[in-house]
Amino acid sequence: MIKINVDMTKCQHYGMCVFEAPNVFKLNTDDKLEYTATAEDSERANVEAAVDVCPMQAIFIVD
Repeated sequence: MIKINVDMTKCQHYGMCVFEAPNVFKLNTDDKLEYTATAEDSERANVEAAVDVCPMQAIFIVD
């Protein structure tokens, strides 16, 4: 399992992460980011891609 943290004070809810890891990140009906704090190891590449594309650098993988 990988642990994920999003700094919600930095996040501007652009949703770029949703395109990269839709099983982990989503925008709710208010267009606010929601995410799961843990994901299967099989999602690591997608989560790493989400970390890379986040324009606010708000997503972190906690090792």
